[in-house]
Amino acid sequence: MHDIKLEHSLSPSFPTIKWITEAISNIIVFAVLGVLFWVNDYFGWPTWVFWILIGLVALSILGVIWSIAEPVLLYRSWSYQFDDEYLQLSYGILKKEWVTVPMTKIQSVSTSQGPIMKRYNTRSIKVETMGSSHVIPALEQQIALQLREVLAEYAKLKEVDE
Repeated sequence: MHDIKLEHSLSPSFPTIKWITEAISNIIVFAVLGVLFWVNDYFGWPTWVFWILIGLVALSILGVIWSIAEPVLLYRSWSYQFDDEYLQLSYGILKKEWVTVPMTKIQSVSTSQGPIMKRYNTRSIKVETMGSSHVIPALEQQIALQLREVLAEYAKLKEVDE
């Protein structure tokens, strides 16, 4: 099947932002597992608890490997485009999603920025309709602010026209 790429993509710093976020999560998971191993040793829990902890470590290691590969794959798969009629989103690694949001259905458009995104001068955009919401995870800050204004203006104009 031929895969059509939409006009715009995410910020090139998206993989780095995602890696940092995942690294923080992984550090917390391994710290908790370390504490659980210490508690297991200190209190002398049954042997089956030790093997469950070993299984959790193995799953966590698989999660670390996936968190290294996933950001690049997501970055390559994410694209979007918009015009005065529709906002179109395309994303997904194993399951490709194509979303078309009519401008007339958009109820609100907002941006958000956490401390890691602030460091890389990016923002995410959230578009809400009556039945769902859609997020574009990382755009350059200036592009995100312009897109928010354009989408809000298109949605407002279409609502007034009807």
